[in-house]
Amino acid sequence: MKTITRKTMLYKTGVEYGDYTMNHVQGCAHGCEYPCYAMLMAKRFGRVKSYAEWCEPLLVSNTLELLDKEIPRLKSKIKSVHLCFTTDPFMYGYDEIAHMSIAAMRKLNDAGIPCSALSKGILPIELAELSSKNVYGITLVSLDERYREKVEPGAAPYAQRVAALRALHDRGCKTWVSIEPYPSPNLIEQDLLAILDAVSFVDRIIFGRTNYNKAVSAYPGVKRWYDDRAREVIAFCDQHGIACHIKKGTLMDAPRS
Repeated sequence: MKTITRKTMLYKTGVEYGDYTMNHVQGCAHGCEYPCYAMLMAKRFGRVKSYAEWCEPLLVSNTLELLDKEIPRLKSKIKSVHLCFTTDPFMYGYDEIAHMSIAAMRKLNDAGIPCSALSKGILPIELAELSSKNVYGITLVSLDERYREKVEPGAAPYAQRVAALRALHDRGCKTWVSIEPYPSPNLIEQDLLAILDAVSFVDRIIFGRTNYNKAVSAYPGVKRWYDDRAREVIAFCDQHGIACHIKKGTLMDAPRS
């Protein structure tokens, strides 16, 4: 695959549940059309010109060299490093990215820094060989493959994502799921409880609404509807002993962690 180089890799994230993060790929072949916030920002700041360009990922070839320089300088400040907020560390169909991600996580773990990962690809079982402090997650907003083909056309099938996550759980790994951006009924009619049941083995669930979508904003009573779904997630997590985080703007009162 094509590559680029960068001058820095690790940076403090502004995401509400994050610490430090790294994005060692530009673009994402999953081509999510929620729309994708990362793609919107990449276009806004001139990193890509089009959706087609975004869907042709570029691997940062000097990722490991940058980590060798930055880890000694930053390790005292870092609680954890997340892979990734603007791309996918286990992009479906891209073994080169997965290999780089594992190598980067191993380097961070060797320095005593735990990692978290979130993917719409297939989490490799090799992750179970890394630090037991790492946490591995998938994004899962539906179980309907027709919806996945529409909004996440290049991503892994839902059932395969869940199976890979379950395999890591069965190996003793900490696991989580991001149910975000969860679609409103005018995008797809579905049962949230069925999705929750499919991932009831995880240690943590993050739930959030769909943003930047005019169809969702136009859905009658959408704020109350998301409020009800958020409370459904909270009740499920309480019942099953699962940690829960509701993203800002999803629940009408204070967010729950």
